[in-house]
Amino acid sequence: MFENTTNNSLIIFGITFIVLIIANIFVMFKSNKELKDRIKSWWIILGTLFFFLFSNNTLLTIFFAFISYLSLKEYFSHLDIRISDRRIVFWAYISILFQYYFIHIEWYSMFLIFIPVYSFLFLSFRQILIGETKGFIKNTAAIHWGLMLFVFAFSHLAYLATFNEIYFTNDGNFLNIVGIELILYLILVTQGNDVMQYISGKTFGKHKILPKVSPNKTVEGFIGGMIGTIGLAILLSFLTPFTIIESIFAGLIISIGGFVGDVVISAIKRDIGIKDFGNLLPGHGGINDRIDSLIYTAPLFFHYINYLYKLA
Repeated sequence: MFENTTNNSLIIFGITFIVLIIANIFVMFKSNKELKDRIKSWWIILGTLFFFLFSNNTLLTIFFAFISYLSLKEYFSHLDIRISDRRIVFWAYISILFQYYFIHIEWYSMFLIFIPVYSFLFLSFRQILIGETKGFIKNTAAIHWGLMLFVFAFSHLAYLATFNEIYFTNDGNFLNIVGIELILYLILVTQGNDVMQYISGKTFGKHKILPKVSPNKTVEGFIGGMIGTIGLAILLSFLTPFTIIESIFAGLIISIGGFVGDVVISAIKRDIGIKDFGNLLPGHGGINDRIDSLIYTAPLFFHYINYLYKLA
C-alpha cells in the first residue's frame, strides 16, 4: 500500500517526528492552552499528511480533493449566498471532482483550463438560467473566486505527485525527480516561511507593512522570513533536483508567494468579518487558516519547476 515511501521522505518523517516530541515535552511545562492545542493539531495534521503521502498517488489525489472540498465549504459557509445561488454552489462542488480526475489521469491541458475557462463560463451561464440579475456580478465572482483559490490553485499540489522521472542534464548526468519529495519540499519550506516570518516579526518587527490588512506583518518580519526561507530551501534541496542557485530562487518564490497568500486570505477574512474560517483545527482555526500560504506557493512552485525541467 505504501508505494510512495522513499529514503529521503523517511528521513523527513523521522526528523519531523523528533521535532514534535521535543515540542510536546516543551509545552508540558507551559500553561499556554493555545500552544498545547497547536501541538496536538500538528500531530493530527502531519500524521494524516504522511499517511496519504506515503500511500499511493490515487489515495493522495483523493485526499487533496477532500481538502479542497473542506476548504471551499469553509469559504462558502461565510458568504451571504442567496437560496437561489445554492444550485451554482452545487456545480462548484462538482468542479472539484472533475479537476482532480484530470490530475489522476494526468490530462495536463484540461487540468490547466477546466476551472479558469470551462467552469468560469458554465457557472455564469447557469446563474443566468436562474433568472435573477440583482447581485449577479457579486455572487458569480465570489463563487468563481473561491474555486480559483481553494480548488484550482491548491490542486497544483496534487499534480506535483505525478512528477516522477529521470531528468538528463546537458553534461550527461541524470537527476531522479520524485513527486512525493517535491510535495514535502514545498510544504516544509512554505510552513517554515510562515514560522520564520512570525519569529522575525516578533523579534525585530517595527515597521508595519500592511497595517489595514494584517497589522502584525512587518517589513523586518518579511525580510527575516525571506532570508530564513532561502536558507531552508537550500538545506532541503536534497528533496529536489535543484542546484544552489535554483534553490535560492525557489526560496524567494515561496517566501514572497507565502506572504501574499497569507495577506490575501487575511483580507478575505476582514472583508467578511471573521477572525478564523473555522475551528476544525484547535489552535490553528479552520482549513483555510492553515493552507493560506500554500494556496499561492503551490501554483508558483509548480510552474517554476515545470519551467526548469519540462515535467508536464
